[in-house]
Amino acid sequence: MKKAIIFDPYLDTLGGGERYTLTFAQVLLKKGWRVDVFWDEPSVVKKAAERFGLETEGVNILPKSKLFQKNLLKRFFFQRKYDLLFWVSDGSVPLMFTKKNLLHFQVPFHNLKHSLGEKLRLALVDEVICNSFFTKRVIDREYGVKGRVLYPPVSVQDFSPGRKRNIILAVGRFEETMQAKRQDVLVTVFKEMVDEGLKNWRLVLAGASLSEEADNLFLEKLKKSAAGYPVDFRVNVSFNQLKSYYSQAKIFWHAAGFGVDEEKHPEKVEHFGMTTIEAMAAGCWPLVYSAGGQKEIFAKFPQKDLVLWKTKKELSKKTVKAIKLLKERKLQYNELVRWSCKFSVDSFSQNVWKII
Repeated sequence: MKKAIIFDPYLDTLGGGERYTLTFAQVLLKKGWRVDVFWDEPSVVKKAAERFGLETEGVNILPKSKLFQKNLLKRFFFQRKYDLLFWVSDGSVPLMFTKKNLLHFQVPFHNLKHSLGEKLRLALVDEVICNSFFTKRVIDREYGVKGRVLYPPVSVQDFSPGRKRNIILAVGRFEETMQAKRQDVLVTVFKEMVDEGLKNWRLVLAGASLSEEADNLFLEKLKKSAAGYPVDFRVNVSFNQLKSYYSQAKIFWHAAGFGVDEEKHPEKVEHFGMTTIEAMAAGCWPLVYSAGGQKEIFAKFPQKDLVLWKTKKELSKKTVKAIKLLKERKLQYNELVRWSCKFSVDSFSQNVWKII
């Protein structure tokens, strides 16, 4: 039986990158591999599996101390028992000693200081894997490598259009981090649209909160801003609940990267956009901020001009146009669903085996 190590330093954030990591584990499991995930809290993997609707039965959870042994000789012999190491980078380059070492970048880290030791450690890496060509461009330049793109896996088969309602949906973590989802921008635009006459529409903001809901200051600020308007907050919902919101929504909004210079701060824009693919699979018309990986997804999309936006006014104007065209049945769900299939789990799985 072949054996793999998987390590993701962000595992407990339960974001899109963690879905990527655990889907990679799932692909190996289905081929009969033994998969060891190194984390000190086993419940985190269970929570992630429930959040993302993944099958992680068979994953072994081992303490991080086994992976980070201070004695380098012991670390070497421990890792050499494995056939594969998939490591999500936090910007640094770890010591990797298995037979096939994959270093994965979810974030376009840049302007870092690289030591001689780090450059030497890169020589042990067999493949640098990036989640988009946007990320790859930055990583290649920063680390002096030639990375490969492995687009994130989206379980498009789990999403489908349902009975549509007048709902605009946005999905993303409620936090002001390096890559904030900018729900504040969406609330502002929606309020302006309502004030200008938009009727019988609701904005639904769904996403995770790592802290208790009552302790999340950003979330509380959003709620106060939206008070008195038809805005609903759905916090820490299950995967099934999220699918239901997607199936009902007619329009999907995404604002990550708003106001950011992506050349100076590539880490602050959307590096790919998994939720956008989910929305398309469920027949939601996407209106996403034109930067980073989002532009890449729609580079050849026939109606990208009605998808990508740069200013609040443009988002409002294009949303009004999309609402009109949807009402006239001039925008088709089928085209969205077909486009989303380019980023399916099956496609991801096939590309994983090409790399391995």
